[in-house]
Amino acid sequence: MLISEIVAEENDFVALRRQLHSRPELGYEEHETSDLVARLLGDWGYTVHRGLGGTGVVGTLTAGNGTRRIGIRADMDALPILEETGLAYASAVPGKMHACGHDGHTVMLLAAARHLARSRSFDGTIHLIFQPAEEGLAGARRMMDEGLFRLFPCDAVFAVHNWPNRPVGDFLFRPGVLMSAADNVTITIEGKGGHGAHPEMAVDPIVAGASTVMALQTIVSRNIDPQEPAVITVGAFQSGQASNVIPGAATLRLSVRSFAEAVHDQLQDRITAVARLQAESYGCTATVDYRRIYPALVNTPEETAFAHALAVELVGADRARIVARPTPGSEDFAFMLQEKPGCYFLLGAGDGPMLHHARFDFNDAILTRGASFWVHLAERYLAKAA
Repeated sequence: MLISEIVAEENDFVALRRQLHSRPELGYEEHETSDLVARLLGDWGYTVHRGLGGTGVVGTLTAGNGTRRIGIRADMDALPILEETGLAYASAVPGKMHACGHDGHTVMLLAAARHLARSRSFDGTIHLIFQPAEEGLAGARRMMDEGLFRLFPCDAVFAVHNWPNRPVGDFLFRPGVLMSAADNVTITIEGKGGHGAHPEMAVDPIVAGASTVMALQTIVSRNIDPQEPAVITVGAFQSGQASNVIPGAATLRLSVRSFAEAVHDQLQDRITAVARLQAESYGCTATVDYRRIYPALVNTPEETAFAHALAVELVGADRARIVARPTPGSEDFAFMLQEKPGCYFLLGAGDGPMLHHARFDFNDAILTRGASFWVHLAERYLAKAA
């Protein structure tokens, strides 16, 4: 599967990946990263477009007379996490790090871009989409709203994510739903502050909040079909500062995950009702700010079968598998898959800290594997016989 020319330049791309790792940029701030990507693509002969999504970059390359068009996407942004790896190339920007491997995704696609520009062994058009702000800021949606697929029409789109704690180089596919929808919910409970020694003269939002936390846990267990996965996590409960003061308000922050659209709607209805009614039962009021961040990521069957069959051909059926269950992680490539057919798949990265961990680091051993697969996929999709 590995392409010898890409392997021969592995050290260069590892160095580039580590350079990006040391200079992380958060969503919509990827100025240095997009400058580098645009410069390299231009040097290699791509037509480069900048500005979609603010810091997005699209590189376009056409060969032959074919009319088919493929889009391949890599995300570029980092996370607001203080790195704890102790690596020589660790983040030089306090409080920011590439804890999800987007530095690796970017360089994998750049390595493929360089080879495709040299070989031009395809018949059609390749759009390489370097996207900002995947981490909760919906950079994909913004690029689309600003004309991504109008300016760069694609017959299909593809993307990959490194996946720790799966064997290095294994490819994981799933037609249909692969990742969950993700919602962020803020519940603000208003009570009446007072002295901790006289609770009868106050209306305690902490007690209402505590009851709400427990009641929320019954939604999945008692309202949702047990065959439909769903997650409600209360990640923050903030109220008060002193032991002898009953505060006037409390705030709960939730992360909600689901896969089926009917369950998605049901969760929003029940969370809203439970929060308001629990608060009222304690004499408080609750306001619910329910925000749907990302939809469920749904791969189209034909494009998933195409990518999976190619992976089986290249690495064998034991290394390219269809997974039985989706993951409750989320991904804004889901927006692109709502508009275009395509496939998002996972590439095993071996043992190590999980994504979004302060000691995570992208495994450079999969750089050439991912880059080589992108080349094979683009060339096969745009084969002259197609």
